[in-house]
Amino acid sequence: MFGAPRRARKCLNAFPTMTQTLCRIDEIPDGDAIGLTLDAAAGGADIILLRQGRRVFAYYNECPHAGRNLDYAPGRFMVRDGRIMCAVHGATFAVEGGECCGGPARSGLVAVPIEVVDGDVRLVGAGIGDSGLGIR
Repeated sequence: MFGAPRRARKCLNAFPTMTQTLCRIDEIPDGDAIGLTLDAAAGGADIILLRQGRRVFAYYNECPHAGRNLDYAPGRFMVRDGRIMCAVHGATFAVEGGECCGGPARSGLVAVPIEVVDGDVRLVGAGIGDSGLGIR
């Protein structure tokens, strides 16, 4: 996938074909974000879950500019006015869609496939089968 950060590229197809609950929607503060680490056969991945009302967006926790995590402290993100900012170089991205809105990044965030069902935020897989996926 052209433009995907290096760590994200290796994990794009690492999800099982089943779904897995990551958290409850109410565990994500409205207008803010939480971070999770997934275990996977492909080496795992740090992800961000961002909430706007009843909608949740998920991305790999990796800035496409320099490959650094977006959080300024583990699991703590700068989210304001529908944008998330990389704590390292100040690149900003739209919560809805992940597009780069400013700063040094040339591409957007890489989305992670999720769905919200009955208040559960679920990872939706389309990858390599039963890979022992879990949440750390």
